Amino acid sequence: MTNILDQKDAAGLCAPLLVPATRVGLIVPSSNTTMETELPAMFSSQSEANGNRYTFHSARAHMKNVTHDELLAMADSAGQCAKDLSDADVSVIAYACLVAVMAQGPGAHRKAEDIIRRATEENGYPAEVVSSAGALITTLNRFSAQKVAIVTPYMRPLTKMVVDYIEAEGIKVLDSVALEVPDNLAVGRLDQSNLPGLARNLAREGADVVVLSACVQMPSLAAIQAVEDELGLPVISAASSTTYETLRKLGHKPAIKNAGMLLSGSV
Repeated sequence: MTNILDQKDAAGLCAPLLVPATRVGLIVPSSNTTMETELPAMFSSQSEANGNRYTFHSARAHMKNVTHDELLAMADSAGQCAKDLSDADVSVIAYACLVAVMAQGPGAHRKAEDIIRRATEENGYPAEVVSSAGALITTLNRFSAQKVAIVTPYMRPLTKMVVDYIEAEGIKVLDSVALEVPDNLAVGRLDQSNLPGLARNLAREGADVVVLSACVQMPSLAAIQAVEDELGLPVISAASSTTYETLRKLGHKPAIKNAGMLLSGSV
């Protein structure tokens, strides 16, 4: 199939008509302000490289504060959000709240993804499914990572939950930073320019990968390449790993510039 079809315009001239865009569904917390900017930005770079077009369609699940109770309540609504999104006949759904899944216990991304997948199938519009929690683990495994260091915006108990989740998958967390920001809107306003300093101070001797933002709400896209260049290690985020695994589900080879080696197409 070609990327353009010929169609006569009003003047009778041959004009290009782009093929329909791939529809990407997002399930995000109601207070998320980052995923719907970082993901389209990365896919825009992908479009420049491969000519594919993408549109984004969101369902929002209530969550204001990043607390255990609100995270579990959000997780309970994932199936309904997936059903609603599938009405738009999206090709893939990204469940974009890493800690909402990890708060349910080790390995919970597998169950969460299955719930979302079944919801789309039962609604008659089956879609591929990625969760940010599962994407992070899958991406770390693509690097054959055995040891990592991570930065999170969460309170310390939730950060420990994320550490425990990663370690339950057989990956050692050498060090973690907990910025202890409970308000999810405030997380979205965190300054990315602080991330290089935070990464620099991580105890990362022997680390295979640095996770610059283990949260899709904490902005990090502008810092990933700079931190990777400085540290000489692969640097990823919850958002970049979600983008990578979403592209893989679509069968599109990543070719995104200035977002780290993960999305460059070299992994």
